[in-house]
Amino acid sequence: MPFRFLKLSRRLLIAGVLALGLVTLIQPGAFAQTDPLPSWNDGAAKTAIVDFVGRVTGEGGPDFVPVQERIATFDNDGTLWSEQPMYFQILFAIDRLKALVKANPALAETQPYKAVLSGDKAALAALGEKGLLQIVALTHAGMTVADFHALVTEWIKTARHPRFDRPYTDLVYQPMLELLAYLRANSFKTFIVSGGGIEFMRPWTMQTYGIPPEQVVGSSGKTEYQLNGDTPILRKLPEVEFIDDGPGKAVGINRFIGRRPVFAAGNSDGDLEMLQWTTLNTGPRFALIVHHTDAVREWAYDRDSQVGKLDKALDEAPKRGWLVVDMKNDWKVIYPFEKN
Repeated sequence: MPFRFLKLSRRLLIAGVLALGLVTLIQPGAFAQTDPLPSWNDGAAKTAIVDFVGRVTGEGGPDFVPVQERIATFDNDGTLWSEQPMYFQILFAIDRLKALVKANPALAETQPYKAVLSGDKAALAALGEKGLLQIVALTHAGMTVADFHALVTEWIKTARHPRFDRPYTDLVYQPMLELLAYLRANSFKTFIVSGGGIEFMRPWTMQTYGIPPEQVVGSSGKTEYQLNGDTPILRKLPEVEFIDDGPGKAVGINRFIGRRPVFAAGNSDGDLEMLQWTTLNTGPRFALIVHHTDAVREWAYDRDSQVGKLDKALDEAPKRGWLVVDMKNDWKVIYPFEKN
């Protein structure tokens, strides 16, 4: 027998033995499954999420949800990132107002600007969502949308949180980042549905959450179209157009998404109607409430808080079967920088 044939036969034999060994080794269940939510402690909350995702993605199962209907909506403030000592967009507006006061000192003695500059949480809370949005609209009136985006982008890069001395985008919740990624890995389309300003969030949500600007629903001010020579622009007006909070969240979901979510996450009474709109329907539904219970790593607050008040939704959660996530006990880490 030719030497070359013997050599080739030997190689084929070795390859066959190796292949047989690999087939023997690679049996179902031979490899440990990767944990999709490593920053969540093992327990009822994590189990409920994984169970729901497994049920709605299992083809042929009674709870299977087609891919096009796998819509998940998330509040932003207090759900995806922190919201204390006050909503971060208000801190952005305060910084902007300080710059305007330098040019026009009389603004400092005029309400509602005086209340904003004082930093008085009670005074700011008394203004309500609409009042705060009006301040944001007034402090940026006349600016083009493109210039406003640039201003937000620069602020996000340079501003520091007063407690942690870190950029505000460092104050995102690692467990929720994992949840967003887990849902997307299972063909969910993830949206932000927030009372915050849509133009404030859009410049940074893709980099921070992996959520593109067209999947951000938020409160908005009026804009107008202008043609400057051959350059079309959108200019911001000093008026509030839409408030995406409370009942407005259900309206916003219907108007801008056009599908009813099967999964929704919030943290306050401002999310109550979104959770109702999501779950009070036929078929498998899931609602999650982030309960701020960790005064050491983050903050502990709920019913009496002036920011992110959680009262009615907390009472409604048990009878609706909504998952209340205990931040202190359900999350191994809160912020990404804790992992380091």
